[in-house]
Amino acid sequence: MTTTGEEHTAAGTGPWWWVRWRSAVLDAGLALASAAECGGEGVRFAHDAGLPVPIGVVFGVIAGSVLLVRRKWPIAVVLVSIAITPAQMGFLMGLVGLYTLAASELPRRITAALAAMSFAGMLIVTFVRTHQGVMSGDVTMGDWFVPFASITTAIGMTAPPVLLGLYMGARRRLMESLRERADSLERELQLLAERAEERAEWARNEERTRIAREMHDVVAHRVSLMVVHAAALQAIARKDPEKAVKNAALVGDMGRQALTELREMLGVLRTGNGRDARVPSASSSSSSSSVPAVSAVPLAAVGAAAAVAASRAADGSGAGAGAGAGGVVEGPCLAELDELIGQSAAAGMVVALSVEGDVRAYAREIEQTAYRVVQEALTNVHKHAAGAKTYVRLAHRMSEIAMQVENECPPEVGAGSSVRLPSGGNGLLGMKERVAALGGVFVSGPTDAGGFRVSAVIPA
Repeated sequence: MTTTGEEHTAAGTGPWWWVRWRSAVLDAGLALASAAECGGEGVRFAHDAGLPVPIGVVFGVIAGSVLLVRRKWPIAVVLVSIAITPAQMGFLMGLVGLYTLAASELPRRITAALAAMSFAGMLIVTFVRTHQGVMSGDVTMGDWFVPFASITTAIGMTAPPVLLGLYMGARRRLMESLRERADSLERELQLLAERAEERAEWARNEERTRIAREMHDVVAHRVSLMVVHAAALQAIARKDPEKAVKNAALVGDMGRQALTELREMLGVLRTGNGRDARVPSASSSSSSSSVPAVSAVPLAAVGAAAAVAASRAADGSGAGAGAGAGGVVEGPCLAELDELIGQSAAAGMVVALSVEGDVRAYAREIEQTAYRVVQEALTNVHKHAAGAKTYVRLAHRMSEIAMQVENECPPEVGAGSSVRLPSGGNGLLGMKERVAALGGVFVSGPTDAGGFRVSAVIPA
């Protein structure tokens, strides 16, 4: 990658005011050449002025050396070149000084004024010298040659360096502008990449949370019922064999359904989007070094499969083992609440359902969320308050739907923990996230009577 913008400016390693050593060497070479030129012309200047030759040479060398500071003080260099023009020295310094002045960032009015002064000085000096040559007979041309030589020399010594300097200055400013734009674009692209990475990370986290919530709905309710039935089976195995057989059959059915749903989700995790992953055999892997890579599984596909499995978990008839994870399943709805409550009642819970208002259909997300809230609340009763009487209330209002699940205090101290159901603490959090995602309000907490209440209101 090329160095641009701020990095380009910060890359200067030259001495003093030079950005690069190459520029310092160039200016030193030009100053040396200018000093040599002015020193040589100082000999003639000393003869004309009646001064000792060493003084003329030293004056010329000092004047020519001013070119060393052309990048730092270009105005001073041009003024010195104008000042020594009558001595017929400093032509190289004048050319380079005008070029540097025009290429610099100084205002154009200063460049125009100094260029006009240099033009006037060169015009006058050339006119005087040429006229003296014509008068002395050194120049045999006619009178027309004096103004012609004066104008052409003045134009030749001022116009080319000024025009070239203006062009190089404009070109440098254009390159700096392009570098700044490239830097700005690079920063914007980096910022966009960081924001895209943040959005992708946020989306991954959201999808992981949704997958965890859906898998919790798949496993928690059904396995909780399995544990409750298993505990009841252990208690009545000898007293009521017929009921024990019935409970054992229920446990087996629920276990098979849970395994089927988990296999479907794990299958999506392994294959991705329902496509089978090709795993090479031992013989093929030993004979070939290239193994087809298993395609990466998007989290959205896993979340969709988890939602499908969670929807089947709410259906008592369950999905068959041969059903694919990619089937279209609308998910649980409020019409299945009677069946859900019946499953809890079969596990020994005393539960009552009351519905207020006119029953009507809602959006699929609203019905599914309301169903999940009731399902998870009943699961928590199984875990923490086994044997407690539970009330499920559903209210259909004009612009919202409200649900409440409240259980009484367990009949015996410690009865809620006799089944020893583990709790990960994700049930209430998952319910709150579901309701909040639809703009609803979720409240949960213990009651004054020693029970627990879960309430949710979802805009309809």
